[in-house]
Amino acid sequence: MGFFDGYNVSTSGMSAQRTRINVVSANIANAKTTHTDEGGPYKKQQVVFEDVLVNQTNKTNNNDIETNNNRNSANELRGVGVKSILDSQASPVLRFEPNHPDANEEGYVAYPDINPVVEMVDLIEAMRSYEANVAAFNTHKNIDSKTLGILEV
Repeated sequence: MGFFDGYNVSTSGMSAQRTRINVVSANIANAKTTHTDEGGPYKKQQVVFEDVLVNQTNKTNNNDIETNNNRNSANELRGVGVKSILDSQASPVLRFEPNHPDANEEGYVAYPDINPVVEMVDLIEAMRSYEANVAAFNTHKNIDSKTLGILEV
């Protein structure tokens, strides 16, 4: 394990959660959007994560001793990344509003199937995950600082 690998894992998690926060925020902001450029109501989006190798080829302190003495050298350090952002396949919610400009011939307006309460819970979860990655980053930084302080004899 390289000196900066812990930082890379934490920052990959922060980056992925930042994307999730942005997508969930867009869902909340567009919960009442009945007309988009593509036509029809806004489609809820969801982030799909995947595990990724974290800077495995560009280690800054890779040496023969580290790789020969490490029993887990075959195991690769992984972080998290955004695999894709998917549009929801849920049907829109129809509401009877005959005076709405986007109402169909029968007076129904198609709204996105977005529950703001569920989206807020998802947003809070993403924020807590982001904060956990920040805490892990800071803990790693403090450990490294104290280690360097000990070695500074």
